[in-house]
Amino acid sequence: MPHDLTVVVLAAGGGTRMKSKRMKVLHEVGGRSMVGHVLAAVQATQPTRIVAVVGHQREEVTAHVQQLVPDCLLAVQENLDGTGGAVRVALEATGPVSGTVLVAAGDTPLLDGDTLLRFAHEHEAAERAVSILTGVVDDPFGYGRILRNDDGDVEGIVEEKDATPAQREIHEINSGILAFDGEFLGQALGRLTNDNAKGEYYLTDVVGLAREDGLTVGAHVIDDVKQTEGANDRAQLAALGAELNRRIVTRWMRDGVTVMDPATTWIDADVVLAEDVTILPGTQLLGATVVAEDAVIGPDCTLKDCEIGAGARVVRTHGELAVIGGGATVGPWSYLRPGTQLGAGGKIGAFVETKNAVIGDGAKVPHLSYVGDAEIGEGTNIGAGTIFANYDGVQKHRTTVGRHARTASNNTFVAPVEIGDGAATGAGTVVRRNVPPGALAVSTGPQRNIEGWAARRRAGTPQAEAAAAASAQDAEDTDDAPGP
Repeated sequence: MPHDLTVVVLAAGGGTRMKSKRMKVLHEVGGRSMVGHVLAAVQATQPTRIVAVVGHQREEVTAHVQQLVPDCLLAVQENLDGTGGAVRVALEATGPVSGTVLVAAGDTPLLDGDTLLRFAHEHEAAERAVSILTGVVDDPFGYGRILRNDDGDVEGIVEEKDATPAQREIHEINSGILAFDGEFLGQALGRLTNDNAKGEYYLTDVVGLAREDGLTVGAHVIDDVKQTEGANDRAQLAALGAELNRRIVTRWMRDGVTVMDPATTWIDADVVLAEDVTILPGTQLLGATVVAEDAVIGPDCTLKDCEIGAGARVVRTHGELAVIGGGATVGPWSYLRPGTQLGAGGKIGAFVETKNAVIGDGAKVPHLSYVGDAEIGEGTNIGAGTIFANYDGVQKHRTTVGRHARTASNNTFVAPVEIGDGAATGAGTVVRRNVPPGALAVSTGPQRNIEGWAARRRAGTPQAEAAAAASAQDAEDTDDAPGP
């Protein structure tokens, strides 16, 4: 690692082309804000200090940065007078620095820590005053161009608006990531002027000052120029998100994960997957989701901040902040809300919604049920169409179902209520009182049949006509029946 590295992250611009009330660097791709991706890359270099320069919406940006990197220094650029002004306020926050100062933009989410580390190493090894991370692109419009002399040495950087027609034909561009000798940078910033088309203090003008002083300036050409691309509007943000996702999915496939359809699979940057995980089409793994070996996810699943055990199977499910045990099965069409915990070998089936529910090992909620604020013991089976009525209009209450209980279809458990180990309930039962272990709870009375109801109450309708025809047929069949 560089012996003394200060990294300045520029995050002050408003990003008006994003047309958003949210600050540009706070827009997310791959489950992180753009500045979050940059800070992660920066931290990989193990710098001595990190300084984030904030301006627009400084309260929101400051809170976000401090949440991600608590020891990050903050510098406020009151007047957005260019990158030179931004770095000046950054060094005012740090005080005099030695070693290397690396400057990066806060809207480059593809930036990789290894790239920054190699760049900083080369800068120090060459003992340069200034190093520029550059790339060669087909369409250099909008970028600063790298100016070289006949010997190929870097002489300066010219911005798009200040470039001559001939300079605009140059395809080597400034990525916006630069490295400086700290002592030189400190004195050079005071020599910058704003005599340019935008009336700003360009950090890139430090290159010319270094050449005037007879100091060494060099470029580190990067092959993977996309790492340095920023997003100025929603279209560019989406393009960077797609490229980031492609890279993440490719990396996981190379690490032993089967992805059946990479084009319809989205995996956030902080997701962790084990070897031999299988991901089927239409799946999104978001946030801090963790999937253990041999699990199969998909098709058509969205899981955010979920933990999936080894060998589990999750089909057409939406889940958030849920834990699914090893060998368990979920779906299709299940909705796992925060606080759901399904034990090993358990089952949450079709059209089941769960919330703040602990479902034990081997327990099953197979179909068409709502389980909220509940605890279900191991080996228990919950019948189809069961509702855990957890809300009384003011407060939420909890239901507990014991081990190896068997509850029938179309039950309603009116919380708070407890159903003991090995207990059972009858079909259509509304459970309002605790059920002792091993007991059968039944709340329905004997069935009564009211003869002729359709003829009296639905006269002249198809219902009454069908009933009359059936009754006549029954009578005819009775008359035709052989005698004893």
